Formats: sequence, structure tokens, C-alpha cells
Amino acid sequence: MKQKIARITDILRRDDGISGAMHYTEQISWILFLKFLDDYEQRESDNALLDWKVYKYLLEEKYRWKNWINLQNSRITWDDLKDFVNKELFPYLKWFRNINEDYHSIKYKVWEIFHFIDNRIESWHTLREIVDIIDNLNFQKQEDLFELSHIYEDLLQGMWNDWWNSWEFYTPRSIIKIMIDSVDPQIWQTIYDPATWSCWFLIEAYNHINTQDKTDKQLEFLKKETFFWNEKTGLAYIMWVMNLILHGISNPNINKKNTLTQDIRQVQEKDRFDIILANPPFGWKEKDVIQQNFPFKTTATEMLFLQHIMKNLKLWWKSSIIIPEWVLFNTWNAFQDIKKELLENFNLHSIISLPAWVFLPYSWVKTNVIFFNREWKTSDIWYYEIDLGRTLTKNKPITYDDIKHIPEMLHKREVWPNSWIVKVEDIKDYDLSAKNPNKAKEKALRTPKEIFEELKENDKIINSLLSELNMILK
Repeated sequence: MKQKIARITDILRRDDGISGAMHYTEQISWILFLKFLDDYEQRESDNALLDWKVYKYLLEEKYRWKNWINLQNSRITWDDLKDFVNKELFPYLKWFRNINEDYHSIKYKVWEIFHFIDNRIESWHTLREIVDIIDNLNFQKQEDLFELSHIYEDLLQGMWNDWWNSWEFYTPRSIIKIMIDSVDPQIWQTIYDPATWSCWFLIEAYNHINTQDKTDKQLEFLKKETFFWNEKTGLAYIMWVMNLILHGISNPNINKKNTLTQDIRQVQEKDRFDIILANPPFGWKEKDVIQQNFPFKTTATEMLFLQHIMKNLKLWWKSSIIIPEWVLFNTWNAFQDIKKELLENFNLHSIISLPAWVFLPYSWVKTNVIFFNREWKTSDIWYYEIDLGRTLTKNKPITYDDIKHIPEMLHKREVWPNSWIVKVEDIKDYDLSAKNPNKAKEKALRTPKEIFEELKENDKIINSLLSELNMILK
């Protein structure tokens, strides 16, 4: 299978309509989705027959995979294939936007996917070769799905390497896993990622819950009613849907929208989620029209996401998110107001200080993981500073074995040389920065390159703060 997908990417690289890993991953995704949809509908039809029922197909017969792929039983020739895809198939699938359908449904997913993308493949020879290869894949065999899911991960990784300057940072899977191990999601709980990049929080949460004993009804809930997220770009939407499908989440709940367009003052308890996991984008600036949706206005994207998450968390439930270090020590205006809200109306019980360079090669920003529950106010915060005894590099990243002990330590709230507890009354001006009292001196001097990169990041922060101050003075 790996050879087949490698063959497809090689074919696409030579096509005039394809430019880079983002394009060929997108094109592979929509073709894989239609093959998955055909296998899914065939399986549903077979199950209906066992119950003496007739399954109502989602797609009209002409547009089903097997009918336009099997040229012997179709009036479509290979010469007509590209015209059929561009002038008939895609317009038909885009037409689904006119159907008033619940966003939980597969039909809704079809509309969202094909409303925002197009076939970029120029050569009908290319399209013919790819369709032939994918037609031999079987989405009804678990071993095929498992293998394809890992291959698809490689495709996404290649896309990140090509496009990381323009997209949200890639979160190391080891950090995602310890965050999920710490919040320990269970069956019947709803899980939300408002700032997903490739759904790894949801996939790892699914893997965590899937190991638990469950009934058929619980398994159905896990696949269809557990996971929620938003995606504002059509280009990314199909890739993330495909990634979830390949990892076993056959019908995820996805809204095609910008998370920050939600007026959080209108959120009601029935709309909230049990668990929220995220690595929100940071270092970006939001316009006035977006800021109007929040009680505490700021241009800082990370602080708007933090407010969104706090407001969307159910009473008595829990959240774990990654934030840049400057959120902890910044005591200006909205930063201070939001952290005051977090301390007084939530239990911010733990903060994990991640090592420098954990997001290499995508970002040099120092980050932390915060854990909070929506319950009584914060009384004290347990801090843990990860010290690996080595400098992280692109080729020697952080691993799960490095940090797998953290969830147990977090629950025990143990105090060691690298962990300590701060009482909330000892916090001044809502400065939450992780200052290890057990460390007498700073670490060894940094390299000139490290200092230069940190100065660049600090410059961005200063410019953002000056922009906010300028808005206040106006």
C-alpha cells in the first residue's frame, strides 16, 4: 500500500495542475474520500439487507464510485473522464449545499468538502492512473485502514514540511498524549478542539477511549457523537476529515467556520463540552470585528482562544491547552483580566513548563501546558518544569518516554526539585510564570543563534503590546 501511495504522489508531482505537497495531499484526499464513501454505502446496504430493509443511497447511481470507475458498464470513456469529473461530478457534489441537512450527517460532510475544493489534476492520464490505484484499496478491511492511516500521516508530515511558514504549528504527539493521559477522557464524554490543525488531539483521545470496554451503542456514540471541531479553510477541511476517517472516527462533527466568529456571550450550558483540548495559534492579530465577540478585547489570538475555551467548557469539566510563555507573565490589560477570570472562576490546578525548542523546526517560542477545571476558584497551582538534561533539536525531538511520568505526578501533585506549588494569594499582578524556587541559578549560556531567535520573538510581542496600547490611547 505504501508503494501505491508513493506511486500516486509521484504521478501527481508531474501534473501541471499540482504545485507542492499541499496540492497533492488535497487531491489524494478527495479521491480517497469518494472511494471511502462508496465502501461505506456498500457496507450500509449490506447491513440493511440483513435486516430485510432497503438502504437509500446518498449519491445517485450515476455518481457512485463503481459506476463511473467501471468503464465497461458506463458510457464514460477515459477521454471523457476529466470532463465528467469537472463538469458533472463536482457540480453535483457541490449541489449538496442546497440540502438542509444536519451537520452530523455524511451528506453534510460531502457538501462541506466539495463546496470548497476543485479538481486540480490537469491530465486525464494522471487522473486515470490514480483512480485505478485507489480503486484497489479496501476501506472495509481494518488492516488496510490501519496501514493507510500511517501512510496518510506521512503525507501530512510532508505537507507541514513544505508549508509550515503559513500554517499553525505541528504539536508533537508525545505532548498531546500526556495531555490526554492527564485529563483521562471516558466514553459518553464530548471532546472539543477549537483550534485543530490535523485532529491529533481528537485521534489520540479516540485511541485512549477505544481501549476501554464498551457496548455497541457506546462505540456508535464514540464514533459519531464524541468529537467536535471547527475548520475555517476548505483546503484543510477534507484532509482532516480523511485523517479522522482513516483513524476510525467515521463521522466526526465538524463545523466549517472560524472559531473566533462565535459570540461567546451567547453560549449556553447545553452547547458546552466535557473536555476541551487545544494548541491555539499564537502570535497572530485579530481585527476589531472578531474582538467584539469577547468580553475582554485584545488583538492577541491566543487570548481570544483562551476566552473561547473557558466559555465553552461545561460546569465541573476539564481542559488542557498549550499557551506561549508570554501569556503567563504578561500583566497588561486584557491579559490580566482574562487570567483573573481564570483564577477566580476556574480551578487552574497545574502548569507544565515545556522545554525550549519543543516545536522545532516550526517555532522557537517557549510554551507551557495549562490544566484547569470549571469548578470552584483556584486555591493553588502545581508547577512542573520539564528538564530533559539535553537540548532539543529537529532530529532529536521530545519523546513520549521522556515525559510519560507526568500524568501520574500531576495527579499526585508531588513536590520535587523540578516541581513546586504556589498558593494563589502569593501570585502578584496575575503573573503566573513558572519560576522554579528550587533553582538557584540560570542554566548555561545560550548560543548566539538561540539568543537571536528569542530576540525576534520578543520583538513580535513588543509590537503587539504597542499596538494594543496605541488602540487604548486612541
